[in-house]
Amino acid sequence: MPSGRIQPVTSRIAPRSWATRSASEQRHAVVTGQVTASALIEAALDRLAATDGWLRAFTHVTAAEARAAAAAIDERIGAGQPVGPLAGVPIAVKGRADTRALQSRRLSAAGAVAIGATSTPRGPGPQTWGHTDRGPTRNPWRPDLSPGGSSAGSAAAVAAGVVPLATGSDGAGSSRIPAAWCAIFGYKPTTGLLPDAEPTGLAVAAPLARHPHDLLVWAEAVLGRLPATPPARTAVWSADLGYADPQLDEEVVVIARAAAEQLVARAQLRWSELPVGLADPATAWTTLRDPAARPADRVHADQMRADNNRRLECLFAHADLLLTPTTPGPPHGHDGPGEHMSVALTWAFNLSGHPALSMPAGFTRDGAPVGLQIVTRHHGDQSLLALACTRPPARSPIHPEPTTTAGGTVTTTGEGTTTGEGGARDRTE
Repeated sequence: MPSGRIQPVTSRIAPRSWATRSASEQRHAVVTGQVTASALIEAALDRLAATDGWLRAFTHVTAAEARAAAAAIDERIGAGQPVGPLAGVPIAVKGRADTRALQSRRLSAAGAVAIGATSTPRGPGPQTWGHTDRGPTRNPWRPDLSPGGSSAGSAAAVAAGVVPLATGSDGAGSSRIPAAWCAIFGYKPTTGLLPDAEPTGLAVAAPLARHPHDLLVWAEAVLGRLPATPPARTAVWSADLGYADPQLDEEVVVIARAAAEQLVARAQLRWSELPVGLADPATAWTTLRDPAARPADRVHADQMRADNNRRLECLFAHADLLLTPTTPGPPHGHDGPGEHMSVALTWAFNLSGHPALSMPAGFTRDGAPVGLQIVTRHHGDQSLLALACTRPPARSPIHPEPTTTAGGTVTTTGEGTTTGEGGARDRTE
């Protein structure tokens, strides 16, 4: 296919009409004939073309493949054939490699249509920013700040209204941190619900969404039917989990605590005054991720992990939920976090395997998003997601109508499209 700029396409619907709709609403509109899947995909591609020059959420855009998939869905609906629970819904996929992952394959089988691959960090270790050949991925709320990571582009694309749902992964907070910093919802399932080849057992497939109900739709499509669990009744608050106090930003803690109070009141929960005192998981996490770690260090890491697991088991024997700030501080700039440990409050639950999610908590005085993290006992995913659904959907910082923006172009190639100035090829890690 010759290369050329993607231009907004006139369709039966305006992008303004659908940019803030949930995945469930979009699917309903497709199957009831209010809109075609093809029109939904064109609206998402219009939105991408209008925003990604400056947002830099995407490294690769698969316009031709998305249009073909949408046309096939329209043909099935026209023939009266059944379609999946995400039929025609545009999604973004974290990184080029994840397009082949089990999460992406199951979403595709459910009818979701991937419009492109999103940015991830470049370099070793847990990082909270996204890389593209055009520069770092920007936060839709504060372009001078990081959107978080490593699911950076996925979170930015969802927050900006390009897609209602995106894939991510979470090995230390990689869906929850960008969800917090982009003021959307990010969910880390109980470890083991989805088979994964990740050797350490720390990382799991994890979605990002603006509408909390779409996390339930994702779970049904990717994880299967979750076991029913009783609704939560009691909650415990901890700002630092017993070890992260030096990392805490006072304003972030105040905002997250206020959001926790509102959630407890809305869901008619009771506060429990149980103490929370975990050991700092930093050494255990880094040791288990290091293939060159000494056997003695691995034994020590396993002991620390088991000790924290016992403490959490005791906690969840007496309380249903643990509430914390998602991150100890606000989003950092594009020069990186410095000494700040953005993962300080999230990676403990990658080690323990507990389900956790981040929901929008509010904004700092200078407009930076803050997240509230909610953790529950193993396999309590259904009640955790049901609790999230008591929250209203996240709002988008960007007006839904595409506008002309400065920045890079979107060019077509024989394999799809690549966003980049001068038609630069994409690279993701």
